[in-house]
Amino acid sequence: MGKARVRAYQLALLVLIVLGWEFSVRLGWVDAFFFSKPSDIAVRIYAWFASGEVYRHLWITLAETVLAFLSGTLAGVAFGLWLALSPTASAVLDPFLKALNSVPRVILAPIFTLWFGLGMASKVALGFTLVFFIAFFNTYQGIREVSPVVLANARMLGANRGQLLRHVYLPSAASWILSSLRTSVGFAVIGAVVGEYLGASAGLGYVISQAEGVFDTTSVFAGIVVLAVFVVLLDVGVSLVERKLLVWRPEPGQEGGTV
Repeated sequence: MGKARVRAYQLALLVLIVLGWEFSVRLGWVDAFFFSKPSDIAVRIYAWFASGEVYRHLWITLAETVLAFLSGTLAGVAFGLWLALSPTASAVLDPFLKALNSVPRVILAPIFTLWFGLGMASKVALGFTLVFFIAFFNTYQGIREVSPVVLANARMLGANRGQLLRHVYLPSAASWILSSLRTSVGFAVIGAVVGEYLGASAGLGYVISQAEGVFDTTSVFAGIVVLAVFVVLLDVGVSLVERKLLVWRPEPGQEGGTV
């Protein structure tokens, strides 16, 4: 199926959902107190952007997301490389890493708020814990998946440890690392928004939390829609970067060749 047809089906489904929602509320089938009309949500979003009120919140959430994403990815990749190439350290730290990864991140939010306050640092810290393990495990697995035959051939040609890292290990792990970026961005956003929701003075999570506090369902849904579009745009950006860096990888459905 062509991409144009898929997009047409997606758009038709979206229009169908929105119209069904709108008329369900207008006809009284759904209580407007709990589900605001899409038309009211659109008006509220327009008012936010027209007044410029939402830009400060978007900027703060974006800054927290980018900082959490970059710091978590860099630390996770570095730590994954170290443990994948250090079997002893990997064996010693393995149970500790598994224990830390099993801790629900949301329970860390209040602790980070106590440690770092209501500002940006606590949200970045929460996002960091979410992104770090994704980058770490993908890098670790990518390094461990390197073909022993390739390693043996490189060593026979006289490659030292640094050359192996640059020409064998990193290219092998690149697909794993870059493929995880999209998931990492999503989790970075989750860390920022959840942190803002639980305690902040600005950001999209703060906007949604404040609206819930006064039972303003229109603003709640407006905040969710703005957040969804925000995440989609970030995902598109990451997809473009991934496509540029992995130009050698075939598109889905193109793995095979002609015989």
